[in-house]
Amino acid sequence: MKKLHLFLLVFLIFSISLIALVLAIEENAYDLGYYMDSFEENEVYMVTGKSQDELNIISKDIISYLKGREKDTFLDKHFNEREVLHMIDVLDLFNLARVIKLISGVISVIIIFYFLKLGLSGLLGKWIGLGLFANHILILMLFLLIIIDFTRYFTIFHEIFFSNDLWLLDPRTDLLIQMLPEPFFVNMAKNIGLSFLKYLSIAQIIGYVFYKKGKYNIPHFQNQKKL
Repeated sequence: MKKLHLFLLVFLIFSISLIALVLAIEENAYDLGYYMDSFEENEVYMVTGKSQDELNIISKDIISYLKGREKDTFLDKHFNEREVLHMIDVLDLFNLARVIKLISGVISVIIIFYFLKLGLSGLLGKWIGLGLFANHILILMLFLLIIIDFTRYFTIFHEIFFSNDLWLLDPRTDLLIQMLPEPFFVNMAKNIGLSFLKYLSIAQIIGYVFYKKGKYNIPHFQNQKKL
């Protein structure tokens, strides 16, 4: 195999993995139903003193803000200054994730069409199908970390991705942490892992289709080179 092809295939696996991860995060972070179920399970109505309708509105506003549809001052009506500043930092991460998803998507499409044009769909499909299995190890590690000590690794995550301590909120006074206590993020992490697995599986199925077309010289891939 040419070194260029090896490099492109490895880069493709990395790009597809990033796309799947961002999609998994977005799917769960924007799931209003999950927020409402979590409020019920964690007795958030009692802790916050707010009704279901009030928390529903606040959750919708949080989701709308994370989608990048609102200004930084949009959440002022719900949260104090420290909470809003932290949400601005969180939005920066979501915006970065959206950029990564876009760039990775463009790169993936270009590389895929490059291999299809060369008649290497079998090689392409094999790498997509098998290469993405490396992420299954990451998912297993995620679940192990959640089981072992979620608090510790959740803290490390914040220390890595945030340059300040605004994420250290007071559960006695700050509504944001009252609404979204640690159990909220524990189950969110599990759901993201499952969604990640779902998107990886979809990509692997597509890879399998590419592999079969190349292997059996299905029309349009009849010039497939031997692997």
